Parts: sequence; C-alpha cells; structure tokens
Amino acid sequence: MNIIEQDIYHSTQIRVRYADTDKMGIVNNGKYFTYFEVGRTELMRHFGLPYIEFEKAGYLLPLIETKAIYKSPAFYDDLLDIETILKLRYSPIIRFDYKILRGITTIALGYTLHSFIDNDKRLPIKPPKMFYQVFLEKFNKEQK
Repeated sequence: MNIIEQDIYHSTQIRVRYADTDKMGIVNNGKYFTYFEVGRTELMRHFGLPYIEFEKAGYLLPLIETKAIYKSPAFYDDLLDIETILKLRYSPIIRFDYKILRGITTIALGYTLHSFIDNDKRLPIKPPKMFYQVFLEKFNKEQK
C-alpha cells in the first residue's frame, strides 16, 4: 500500500466533571489519560471510523505506551480543548499526540502508541488497509 505520511488533526471539547477532580478541585493527573482517549476516539469518529466499527471489522488497537506532561492545572467546570494528531504512517505502531488547552493556556501534552491486533486471535497483525483508507479519503476531501 502506498501511504503518504500525513498528520491527521482533530479537536474536541470536554468539560471537567466534579468526579475528575481531587479535594482541591484540581483535575487528578490520571484523568488526562481518559481525556486522551476522548480525543482519540473522537478523531476516529470524525474521520468516519468509530472505534466500535473498527472492532466489528475484527481489529483492536491496544495501548502499548503513553506519556503525559503536565503544564498547568485544570479545575472543576473548566472547558478544555483536546487537540489530537494522528501520525499517519504505514507502520505496525501508530502514534497519537495530544495537547489539552483551556483557552490559550496549555494544560497538558502527551502521546499514546498503539499496535494493531486481530480481535479473535489477539495476535499482532499488519496495519489493516481500511484504517488508512478511511483517514486518507476524508483528509483528501477536506483539503479540497
């Protein structure tokens, strides 16, 4: 498959829930990984591949590595922007980068790495063509 390397961008918003905060009203550091998941799944949905459809097609994207860098605290009821970039490369490992902002203030940065596995056998597989086709088709339409 001839894949042109692309960075696929999407932004979504989330409001900090009370349950996401500690006694001081500050977002618990572990919640940022949930926010990363929101960014990732909304990017996939926006580009026409809701994660549930990816699973129904017989594939999974297990997490193999993640990192968060905390820049500034977020608080209960803040409206946060989650900017997500899929580093689209034809590789058995894919990378999503995240930037979480409150207005112009960077709250956190991070990334996740995922591999492709077969849903039935739970074994690593080559990247499925459908994964790349969905993103490239929509990306090319949005660039016109």
